[in-house]
Parts: sequence; C-alpha cells; structure tokens
Amino acid sequence: MSETSLHSSTGGQHHYHYDTHTNTYYLRTFGHNTIDAVPNIDFYRQTAAPLGEKLIRPTLSELHDELDKEPFEDGFANGDELTPAEEAAAKEAAESKGVVKFGWIKGVLVRCMLNIWGVMLFIRMSWIVGQAGIALSCLIVLMATVVTTITGLSTSAIATNGFVRGGGAYYLISRSLGPEFGGSIGLIFAFANAVAVAMYVVGFAETVVELLTSVDAVMTDEINDVRIIGTITIILLLGISVAGMEWEAKAQIFLLIVLIAAIINYFIGTFIPVKSKESLGFFGYDGSIMWENMGPDFRGETFFSVFAIFFPAATGILAGANISGDLTDPQLAIPRGTLLAILITGIVYLGVAVSTGSCIVRDASGNMNDTISSEFMANCTRASCNFGYDFSSCRNSEEGCKSGLLNNFQVMSVVSGFGPIITAGIFSATLSSALASLVSAPKVFQALCKDNIYPGLGMFAKGYGKNNEPLRGYILTFVIGLAFILIAELNIIAPIISNFFLASYALINFSVFHASLANSPGWRPSFKYYNMWVSLAGAVLCCVVMFVINWWAALLTNVIVLGLYIYVSYKKPDVNWGSSTQALTYHQSLTHTLHLSGVEDHIKNFRPQCLVMTGYPNSRPALLDLVSSFTKNVGLMICGHVRTGYRRPNFKDLATDQARYQRWLLKNETKAFYTPVFAEDMRQGCQYLLQAAGLGRLKPNTLVLGFKNDWRDGDMMNVETYISMIHDSFDFQFGAVILRLREGLDVSHIQGQDDLLSSQEKSSGMKDVIVSIDTSKDSDGDSSKLSSKATSLQNSPAIQKDKKSPTVPLNVSDQRLLDSSQQFRKKQGKGTVDVWWLFDDGGLTLLIPYLLTNKKRWKDCKIRVFIGGKINRIDHDRRAMATLLSKFRIDFSDINVLGDINTKPKKEHVTAFEEMIEPYRLKEDDMEQEAAERLKDSEPWRITDNELELYRAKTNRQIRLNELLKEHSNTANLIVMSLPLARKGAVSSALYMAWLEVLSKDLPPMLLVRGNHQSVLTFYS
Repeated sequence: MSETSLHSSTGGQHHYHYDTHTNTYYLRTFGHNTIDAVPNIDFYRQTAAPLGEKLIRPTLSELHDELDKEPFEDGFANGDELTPAEEAAAKEAAESKGVVKFGWIKGVLVRCMLNIWGVMLFIRMSWIVGQAGIALSCLIVLMATVVTTITGLSTSAIATNGFVRGGGAYYLISRSLGPEFGGSIGLIFAFANAVAVAMYVVGFAETVVELLTSVDAVMTDEINDVRIIGTITIILLLGISVAGMEWEAKAQIFLLIVLIAAIINYFIGTFIPVKSKESLGFFGYDGSIMWENMGPDFRGETFFSVFAIFFPAATGILAGANISGDLTDPQLAIPRGTLLAILITGIVYLGVAVSTGSCIVRDASGNMNDTISSEFMANCTRASCNFGYDFSSCRNSEEGCKSGLLNNFQVMSVVSGFGPIITAGIFSATLSSALASLVSAPKVFQALCKDNIYPGLGMFAKGYGKNNEPLRGYILTFVIGLAFILIAELNIIAPIISNFFLASYALINFSVFHASLANSPGWRPSFKYYNMWVSLAGAVLCCVVMFVINWWAALLTNVIVLGLYIYVSYKKPDVNWGSSTQALTYHQSLTHTLHLSGVEDHIKNFRPQCLVMTGYPNSRPALLDLVSSFTKNVGLMICGHVRTGYRRPNFKDLATDQARYQRWLLKNETKAFYTPVFAEDMRQGCQYLLQAAGLGRLKPNTLVLGFKNDWRDGDMMNVETYISMIHDSFDFQFGAVILRLREGLDVSHIQGQDDLLSSQEKSSGMKDVIVSIDTSKDSDGDSSKLSSKATSLQNSPAIQKDKKSPTVPLNVSDQRLLDSSQQFRKKQGKGTVDVWWLFDDGGLTLLIPYLLTNKKRWKDCKIRVFIGGKINRIDHDRRAMATLLSKFRIDFSDINVLGDINTKPKKEHVTAFEEMIEPYRLKEDDMEQEAAERLKDSEPWRITDNELELYRAKTNRQIRLNELLKEHSNTANLIVMSLPLARKGAVSSALYMAWLEVLSKDLPPMLLVRGNHQSVLTFYS
C-alpha cells in the first residue's frame, strides 16, 4: 500500500483521523476511494517487530457504524492496546537496529557441529569400538542419531511455525506447550548448559594436565592442577563471551577449522602404516583385523552402559536454536543448520568407528619385541599374527596390555599423521562446546526471566549493548561453572546433565505431537517433513534413553521437572501464548460436549445446572457464593444478566463486559460463566437466557433468583415481570430456586464493592477498565431492579472508583447488608440446614442441601428434615421418611413430622397479611363490572375478591408455615423449603408475591426450591 504515508504514525501504531464527512482521509483501493484496506503483512504483526512496522487495519466499527458515531472513542483505531509483553517486544525491536545477526552456517551449522563433536570423538570412540565391536558401535551411533534426528525434525517444525525470538529450547517449548512446561524445562535447561561449561572445561584441563604429567611439569597435584587450569580457562572464555557475539562467532570458526584439521589428520594417518606403530596395535587397514573387531568383546561393560557413555556425544543439537534471537532468519537457519550438522557429524562418527576397527587391534603391548617366529605361527590365531606380532603375553598377564583399542584412550593420536594436531583437536572440541554452552545458558535464562515466570529472577532479564547481551546471566553462568570446576568430580554431574538435555528433547518432540493432536488451525509449520507419531516415538525414546543412561538421574530429573511444573501451575503466570495445551483443551471439550449430547440423561447423573440471575456477578455476592457452593465441581453455573432500557444497545460494550466479568469470576475462584443479554424488559431477557444459555447437555435446568425484597416500593409491573419469570421457568421445564436474606442481596450501591479488576489490568492502566457513563442517556435498568431501589447507572459495579477518594462511613443498614452478603464465604460452624420437604418435586429440595453439606464450608452442619403429617400418624410418617432417606443414602440428624401444620394461624398474623395486600386488591364488588375488567387489564397484578376467597386455605397455610418456621428453625444456618406453586392465570402476581413474603419473612437465610417434578434422586444402582 503506497499510501501508508497518509497515516499519522506514533510509535509504530497507525491511526486514521477523521470526523464524519468533512475531513476524511481515504485510501485508494482498486482505484476507488475507500478506507477498506487490501491484505498487507504489516496488519498481522504482533508489535513493531524487528521485521517491520505494525499497521492497524480499519476496524469493523469504522467501516460499518453509522456516520454520526465517533469512530475513535477507544483512542486506538481498533481498541487494541499493547500488552506489557508486546510493549517489551516493541522496545526490544526499537533497540535492535544495527545488531549483529548470523546466517544458517555461522549461526547454526558451525555451532551444532562443534557442540556434537566433543571429546568423545578423539578419546572414547576407539574404546567404544573395542568394547562393542564395529557392528554394535555403528548401531550405537545410529541409535543416538535416530533420537537426535527426530528431535531435529521436531525442532524444525516448531521453529517454522511462526516467528522465533530469543530463548532457544525454552522459547520453542513454552510457546508450544505453555508456561508450565516451558518454565520448568527452561530453568533446568539453562542450568544444564551452565554445568556443561564446567564439564567441558574440566575435560580440557584434564588433557592439559596429562600433557604436563608426561613432561613432568605438574604444578601441585593432579586434582588441583585441573582446578587451576579450569579456572583460568573459564575466565578466558567469559572474556570472549562478554566481548560480544561477533568475537564468540570468530572464535568458534577458528576452533572448527582446528577440529576439522584434526579429523582429516587422523584419516590420513590411517592410510600410512608406520613400522614403529605396529607394536602399539596399528597395522593399517586389513580385512582380518576388521573381521576380528566386528563382534563385541565387552569387558566389565554391557551394550547399554557403552551406549550411555557415547550418547552425550550426540547431544548439542540445540546449540544453534539456543541463540535463535541472534539469527537473521531462524525459520530457515534452524532446520537447515541443525539437520545438516546431525548428518555430517553422524557420518564422521560412523567413519571413525569403522576405520579404527579396521586398522587397530584390541590389545597390544607396545613392546617391539613381541614378534613371533614362523614356527609358532600355527598356534597364533589373532589378526596381529598375520603381521608377525603376538600380544597374548600381555593379555594373560596381571597388568594387562598397555595399548590397542581397549587400553589406550589416546590411540587416535597414535594413528594420526601428526599427533599434536589431535591434541589441538581435543582442545578445540572441549573449548568450543564450553563456549557454546557459556553463550546458550545466559540467552535461555534471559528469555525465561523476561517472561517473568519466576518473579524473583527479573533482574537477569536486563540486556546490555546493541545486542542486548545478558551480562548478568554470563556472570551467573560463570559462577555456577566455576563452582562445579572446583568440585572437579564430574562423573556424578555428567549423567544428570545428559538427562536434563534429554528431558528438553523429549518435550520438544512431545510439543510437536501435542500441537498436531490438538489440531489447532494455528499449527501450520512451513517445514513439512515431520510426523506426529514419529515425534511421539522420539519423546518416548528420549525418556527410555534417560533411564538407560542412569536411572537415578532420570528419576531426579523427572522429580525436578514435575516440581517446577507444579510451582508454575500454582503461580498461574499471566501469559497467553496460544499454546497447544489450550488448543487441546478446546478440542477435547468440544469432542466431549458433542459426545455427551448423544447420550440420554440418567437420574443417577442428574446435576443441578443453575442459571443464576445475578446481574453483575459482584453485585449479589451472597447469591453467587451460595449457588457456587453446591455447583462447584458438580454442575454448571451461568450468571445471567439482563440489561434493559437501551434505545440503542452497544453490543461492543456487552462483549467487553462479558470478558471482563468472566475474568473477575476466575479471579474470585468462582466456577461460573457470565452471560449478559440486551432485552426490552427483564422477562424477555430471562426468556432469551432460558432458551439459549448453555450448550448441548451443558444447559441449565434450574433458574435461581434473588427474592424481590423491595416489591412493595416500586412499580407493581416489576412484580408482574418477576412472577412471570418464575412461571416461565416452569413452562421451560426448569426447576426454580429463590434465595431470601433478611437484609437483601444487592450490594452494588455500596461504594468499594467493585473490586472488579485484576492487578495486571490495574498496573497496565488499560483504558477500557472504566465503563464510561452518561446519565443523560438511556439508563441501564439491569437486573438490580429486582431487589434494589438503586438502579441508577452510577451504582453499576463496573465503575472503578478512584482509589484515593475518601471512603464514606457506611450507615447501619448498609453495614448489615455488607456483612450478610459475605456470610456464605465463611466456614459454617456446627449448625443445621433445615429442609422443609412439604411437597414432592422430584427430590431437588433434598438434593441441594445434600450437595451443600458435602462441601468443606458446610460439612459441620447437620440436615434436619421437616415434613407435613397427621397428628395420629406421626410415627408412621417419620419411619416412612427415614426409610426413604436411608434408601437415598442421605445422612440426616433428625426428622420432624408437623402434625399441627393445618391448624389455623394466629388472628394478628392474618390481619397483618390482609393489611399488606390491601393496596393491591381489585375490589371488583365495589365497582361496575366493565370498570373492574378495564382495571384488571391495565393492572393484571391486582387481587380479585373471588381469587382471595378461593385460595383462603392456601393463604392461611403460608401464614401458619411462617409461624412454624419461627418456632422450629429460627436458629438454622439455612432453611431449604418447598416453593409454593401458583396456578398460572388463576393466582395474581401480587397474591403470589404476598404468599412468598409472608412465608419467608423475619427468618434466617431461606432457599425456596421447587424442582420440575422429574425425579432427580434414585435408590436403584
């Protein structure tokens, strides 16, 4: 798009500035004036990344909304703000101009080859051939190469699935499997690299000390010499690393040239038989030697122990990936460099195995006099006999032979054209591996610290200079390396290091399998030569090799990884990298939900799945906490919120609120979903939710409401709506539950009850945290209309109050309301849950208290059951109920049969009821029939005289039940009672509301429950 200059640029973010028609900047697309943009890579950048500047495409609102709306209310053209991680990346990108970057040869191939060709090549390969023979040595090399090749393919797949930043193995694993795996492996991988520095430096120091010993130039004793030389070496290596990546890369190139010269020198030497070397076991290429060395000759070793010794020589394939941040194009360099390095080094290892086995015998004395005369030739069967040597004397002696494949680790320098070059090769191999590890460890550690997964390690994230060098990480690696050099006993450390590397390889392989299994549309690596099952096999192989090398080190590694995994999972770092764990969770959820939909419900599996009309989730804490108590880990809970009173609903705000309150629920550890809807009125919104909330079998089956405490104060049409919602729930075959607290439920009008935002949002200062409100516009009559007079928008709990504003002391009623709203968060002491199971609704009235008393907060409460009965059958009814409860396997402490349930209530209570309903009566007998019908049509909630007379007995029962409740359950922690039913169309909403009022007033917390009359309990197995 050539017209990008039309954008005003601020820090990589481009905005379009225009107001309505007058001053519009248009882009020309296909020759037409339109702000609709053509596809452009810059729209897809995550930040102002190193590869180019981020542009922001026109938002849907800019293209679609009416022109009188201001398109840029959000400040950002698409409402996107940078997350802290993105801001850091943008800052890093801005600083990374003029940085030294490496291509695939210098950055990956050279590094990997140097790291793979270790000391093993020169001082252990010949011994391995002596022990295992040519055939099994080749098998050992091939087995190791198979593991590294599969890991190389997996690394290539992950590295080509999107832009790779610094951090190598840690970055690849964490972005694929998430912070838990990434964080645990990142820490041990960085530590393994730091200790590997010590391992390689000690290898170098030991070689130097051997040279010094051979010329009698030992400084103190051998072990202290290793420490002195090791310390000097690591200080020099630190100097090269700190000097910068460019110097380090030059040093690596020099070391590679020396190493290749040493390898070529050895191969040339094998073709030049020298008479003086014959007594040392070297006779040049010969079929008989090759045949003799073809099979194994294990002496104190087994196949797997020899494999364990060789395998660390094949590691080091991540040396290139570990400096991924310093590569020009990691997506091209990592696959090409890593796989080519594995191929070249594998061929060289095989070449050395075959050549040493074909020209050197296993045992030689090094004594020129061990020749044999022709008459003894018949008794001599060894390959050396063909050349006139018999080494049987040293083989049979107690001291054993001094030379040959099995006895002289330095036999390759004997064979080579010029011995000192092999020594230089050993120096080169050890120093280059030490240097690569010394650079890898701080780079990986820096990436780990930048992601802030372990809060205490933030200081190591800081980089210095144009290359963002982790100097603090270098110092830390130096200290760890030096500590292990001073121990100088690396035989214990080596297997642990190998296992740490193998754990990383296993997880890289598993990442590819996991990402493929999750089938996420975002998993589309440009490197196609991988297979999910091969990667899984690679992961299993890595785990097997871990135990083969050293079982206790493997166990230790697994315990450490598991411990770190649990720690990171518990800490829950606030990062979202679109990991395959997320993708697989989604995939499994979808599969299971669909599978569940194909299975008929069974009574044994019934769960109360509640649609709770909370409004804003934090505006009715008591309702949220109580329902959460019996649905947590048992059933579904959806917080429904009907937003009414908008002339023009803002659906974008609804989506923002949905995400924000869902975060609040998670932070509050409430296992629920928040579902808001716009509707003309409460009833319509509730109908929408009853019909559409949920998915498949994960649909609500119970409607939970707060009791409408203020029903006598407002518009009676609100009561009509409220009662209609209860009727609708029964029409939809839902159960209905109503919670009443003496003090009320809605706390949204109390200042400070809006602790809505997570600390991350507070710290990053997100603009959309505060819901902007203009009271002159439509009022948001959300569901707080149901139980609070405070419905004005200023009281919406979505408003973030200013922290510095003085806190107004609460009045007594508000303080009481606040205290009661927290009561279900506390542990309920020894008390009772009284269940008044008066009518059989299928068992929901009994199931809810059972589920509640199973929870930790309620487990000290005993269930008492109250049932209606006749005076003359009390014992019979109690026994019948006890039998039923024991068959349902529900524990209870007591059963009370209320023989006096049908006694008439006290006169003063009946009078009080009549006074309460007086304003809501129609009094049709006092007016003409037509006028009465008109009034009933306009105010359908009014109570007719006929209806009052018809339901006199039912009215008296509610008044009597309240008397009994006060008598028996005044000290209960919770009363669960059968909700009285009212026939639709026959009982007016005012009379029904009055029944609920008189039944539940002046009592402890009360849950009125009515199931849908389908059995939810069964005593069949």
